[in-house]
Amino acid sequence: MEPIQTTPDLSAYLAADEVIDHGHPRVRETAGLLAKEAADSYDYARLAFDFVRDTIPHSQDSGDPRVTWRASDVLEQRTGICYAKAHALAALLRAEDIPTALCYQRFDVVHGLVAVRLDGAWHRQDPRGNKPGVNARFSLGRERLAFTPDHAAGEADYPELYAAPHPKVLDVLKAATDRPHLWQTLPTAL
Repeated sequence: MEPIQTTPDLSAYLAADEVIDHGHPRVRETAGLLAKEAADSYDYARLAFDFVRDTIPHSQDSGDPRVTWRASDVLEQRTGICYAKAHALAALLRAEDIPTALCYQRFDVVHGLVAVRLDGAWHRQDPRGNKPGVNARFSLGRERLAFTPDHAAGEADYPELYAAPHPKVLDVLKAATDRPHLWQTLPTAL
């Protein structure tokens, strides 16, 4: 699959907005701590990925009923589903001037992840969080995502790289009263 930028201007993938609020003090503080440990941009991206994947539990796995969608809230409350965790990772990467896109896959519902631009190419990363049967890793080579779509079963990788969350995703996150409600309204396609 060849990724497709929905916005030709690469600077859009560095921008802040209400969701990817990388100017927020919580995001800046976390980015600063991670940057102190990093030798270069690749190392920083890997550290940020590991941080989001490993220290922010996926709310479905942990049973947390809260719904987060803004990157700073995900980092502060330490919970989120795949979309929210992707927003947090995008904010941390953009905070250190690493272009980052939001992208999606379709299974029973739409799944969110990111693509990071390093070494002149886009590389998809899935910070969802590992559990039995899920072993996502940061990689600029072969993809190490949480899930692989079964194309014969109608599952899909969406090739589009978005600078901001897809409106269908953001709408359901904002409207959800809690995670059980969110689970009933997750988009099944984009």
